[in-house]
Amino acid sequence: MPTPALLLVLVLLIGVVSGLRSLTAPAVVAWGAHLGWLHLTGTRLSFMSSAAAVAVLSLLAIVELITDKLPSTPSRTAPVGLIARIVLGGFSGGVLYFAGANHGFWLGVVLGVIGALLGTYGGYLARTRTVKALHAPDFVIALIEDAVAIAGAFSIVSRF
Repeated sequence: MPTPALLLVLVLLIGVVSGLRSLTAPAVVAWGAHLGWLHLTGTRLSFMSSAAAVAVLSLLAIVELITDKLPSTPSRTAPVGLIARIVLGGFSGGVLYFAGANHGFWLGVVLGVIGALLGTYGGYLARTRTVKALHAPDFVIALIEDAVAIAGAFSIVSRF
């Protein structure tokens, strides 16, 4: 179990992951609950450990990873994408905080939302500036961003 200070950092960081890839954070949180890393049994959040939650969220995350590469996909800072990142980052943060503190939810939501905003705008700037600086195809940098989001999410959730 993480220390109280580390818990706050991890909750903020799962929000950052959601800012990079909105559905990766809740999908990995569901996997963490399903694998027993997050103890949610007997709580209102126990549905996150179900095979259905893992399957649906994983499938949606995979679809997002694919559609992110399409030229017609709107910017992550556009209203719909931004709202999705905020909501899913807040929810993921709330679940992690609840699992780590054995109570509470809303502090995790607030930290998850802050992290999602940091990840959204920081990820956008990092990706666009890296593409420009390296004269690299956006697709390549997007794949690296995918890997960072997935590895980061698993690294965060596995600490519980």
